[in-house]
Amino acid sequence: MGLEITTREFDRVVIVDVVGELTTSGGRTQLRDLIHVLSGTGHKRFLLNLAGVDYVDSSGMGELVRCFSTVRQRGGEMKLVQVNKRVVDLLQMTRLNTLFEIYHEERVALGAFQRGA
Repeated sequence: MGLEITTREFDRVVIVDVVGELTTSGGRTQLRDLIHVLSGTGHKRFLLNLAGVDYVDSSGMGELVRCFSTVRQRGGEMKLVQVNKRVVDLLQMTRLNTLFEIYHEERVALGAFQRGA
């Protein structure tokens, strides 16, 4: 399975819905390219909805970190929501859970952007 990415916006937060596998062969640069373009056009707040992501390999983890770095370098913030247990375990094992704010519910994550404003 490849990677499908759609975006929507709520209260100046770009919600990126990701479905599929975030892997070396899964079209992983799609996400990086999208974040690069959107952050380059002035968007500062990103919420990656990973509810539809069933598998992430080390390359996919690297892509998440690169996206996070791009957003932060441009003065923005990025959070994750609805991350499945397998991916959460991987984030914990690699200690990347300390880098990302991870939420179970979209509305709670969106609220966290407002508190940080």
